[in-house]
Amino acid sequence: MAASATLPNPLSFVRGRFQKWWQSKLPFTDHVTLTQRNVYILPTRPGLMLGVTLLTLLVASINYQLNLGYLLTFLLAGSALVGMHVCHGTLRGLAMNLVAPPAQHAGATAAFDVKLTNTRRTARYGIGLSVLNPQDVAAKKGSETHWAWTDVPAQGSSTVQVAFTPPRRGLHRLPTLTAETRFPLGTFRVWTVWRPAAQILVYPAPEPHPPPLPPGEPRSGGAAAVARTQDSGEFDGVRSYRRGDPMKLVVWKKAAKADEQGNGLVVRDTQQAQRHELWLDFMQAGTADTEHKLSRLCAWVLMADRLGLDYGLRLPALEVKPSSGEAHRRQCLEALALC
Repeated sequence: MAASATLPNPLSFVRGRFQKWWQSKLPFTDHVTLTQRNVYILPTRPGLMLGVTLLTLLVASINYQLNLGYLLTFLLAGSALVGMHVCHGTLRGLAMNLVAPPAQHAGATAAFDVKLTNTRRTARYGIGLSVLNPQDVAAKKGSETHWAWTDVPAQGSSTVQVAFTPPRRGLHRLPTLTAETRFPLGTFRVWTVWRPAAQILVYPAPEPHPPPLPPGEPRSGGAAAVARTQDSGEFDGVRSYRRGDPMKLVVWKKAAKADEQGNGLVVRDTQQAQRHELWLDFMQAGTADTEHKLSRLCAWVLMADRLGLDYGLRLPALEVKPSSGEAHRRQCLEALALC
């Protein structure tokens, strides 16, 4: 039984190969206007059941010569045809623009906005957007498709937020998207497939419980390193507050932990900071595999940034000079993502 359960489904295999071939023919673009060329329509299961019902009513009306049966049959058939036209027109002519998402850490959900613009004088109802193949994006079997639904007002716009989970660190294209509607009767499904050109940068996931920051390295011509405080895990350029220390040297990001007497305040030790530099070295980030080292370096970068320290980053093929601030933190994380 276990062996038969693992046998591949030929129909799913053929469908998957066809979808990949079909999607490879679509262009990459962050703006698309839906026309007859890229909007598709097929009946849904309720629509097929309606067709069978209409056929049954028609045969019964012919067999028994029922005038009211003809009236009901053609009334329902006409309603289905009008619904098909309205359903197709709900997507046709709609413009979609994508706003590229900011960088995220691996394992975190990345959300990006899609703006839907309607230029006609009537509203469009029941439009949904989703990732086309979430199981391919998340690399998980059994992943479910999550739809984001909206209505677009007449001669207006609406913004829909689509989310997915990047599989790993690095620079990735956004997943293939699909938009669909079944308005107004649900008997037909109208959909389109869209391949965005935007990319997302995925940082390594920070280690949950990283070790303390490494000790500072003496600058060229500086004195020997002073032992760092082991119990707090802080870099040598930071020490406890002493009465009389200038307030401009206080690390205010950690001031929330201080009590009324000032115990717990942390200040920068300018003398030690001038003699030592904090380097986050790939070779000193443990003996585990590469991804674990990058995860630890990511946690160290975030830790040093919270403490307001100047720090540098050494990677096998890149070295980022010591600095601080938002731009420096982003530069280090980008280097870790693309390492």
